[in-house]
Amino acid sequence: MQIFIAKDIDELSQQLADWIIEYIETILKKQDRFTWVLSGGNTPKKLYQLLSSEKYKNKIEWNKLHFFWGDERYVPFEDERNNAKMCFENLLDKVSIIKEQVHVMRTDIEPEQSAIEYEKILHAYFPNEDQSFDLVMLGMGNDGHVLSLFPGYDIVHEKKYWVRYIYLKEQTMYRITLTAPIVNAAGRVVFITSGTDKAAALSHVLSHDYDPDLYPSQAIQPNNGELYWWIDEAVATGLK
Repeated sequence: MQIFIAKDIDELSQQLADWIIEYIETILKKQDRFTWVLSGGNTPKKLYQLLSSEKYKNKIEWNKLHFFWGDERYVPFEDERNNAKMCFENLLDKVSIIKEQVHVMRTDIEPEQSAIEYEKILHAYFPNEDQSFDLVMLGMGNDGHVLSLFPGYDIVHEKKYWVRYIYLKEQTMYRITLTAPIVNAAGRVVFITSGTDKAAALSHVLSHDYDPDLYPSQAIQPNNGELYWWIDEAVATGLK
């Protein structure tokens, strides 16, 4: 595990943008595609805006990138809470992607069917179950949750399925999510975390005993890949 601490979200986003571009270049020298799981939420917005800016977007071979999502709220694409909508508005609509290489989690069919369909897509991409995405980007909530793996839910311990749906009582909504096994088979996993409101959770995840029922982010431990935490000084205040 490696931890990078930036001054603030602006510096973090810029440094991470450079890091991602270099990583994509490295992977595409060895293979003809790069598989990337995008994260929703507010934290990666500036990163996406940077990558789609004139300064950065011509440094990436977008036609070789295949996009996926870590989780999705079961709301229509037009809903402001939809993770895919945020990613399209801040990144994908502004660069030259290939539509067939972008795989959103569907919310126009039943949640169970959506999870089944997404699982089939992933198994077609990754027949070798020991290897999955080149890059998985994740956020962490102030309760230590990651993806749609929330404290107190059995899905945190999922071992068989790569994609599941859950009903989150606290938000009275269904969510579709990747599970720990598929994420832990990735080449690189990156947590992007900022803000003082997440400092206590970060301290528990990184410094306390393993207890994913309380802090589900601890369940993300790549098997053979690399784990990175990109954080700002505000969230780092709780670390020793």
